[in-house]
Amino acid sequence: MQLLLNLDVPDLPAAVTFYQQAFGLTVGRELFDGTVVEMLGAAVPLYLLHKAAATRPCPQADLQRHYGRHWMPLHLDLVVADLDLALARALGAGAQQEGEIHEYDWGRLVTLSDPFGHGLCLVQWRGEGYDLVATHGRAIDAQN
Repeated sequence: MQLLLNLDVPDLPAAVTFYQQAFGLTVGRELFDGTVVEMLGAAVPLYLLHKAAATRPCPQADLQRHYGRHWMPLHLDLVVADLDLALARALGAGAQQEGEIHEYDWGRLVTLSDPFGHGLCLVQWRGEGYDLVATHGRAIDAQN
């Protein structure tokens, strides 16, 4: 299986510029007559899809797209080597910081939103990262 990330944006050139400047991603390919741009440089490709505000994600949906700050259960966590440097770069590109930097035994984390309302987290590992908080040898019962 291959994982691809797709992110709806109302302004494709602005989104490409933001993800280039904020996180150093590069343009791979333009697809579907220029309505989709593949961004490379992360562990999986990020596809920016031009979708106008107030359009439906599918014909059956009662919801319409909006690009004010919104919550989505799926968000992007970007693991960086230097959180302070990455935060300054993201803010300079137009991200909005949504709280202070949080310090944990496993690392540092700060929450942001991109200019299109999508939530992002910057994460800097410390020591063993999430291995420090992993529950080894115990399976999670999916029925509970």
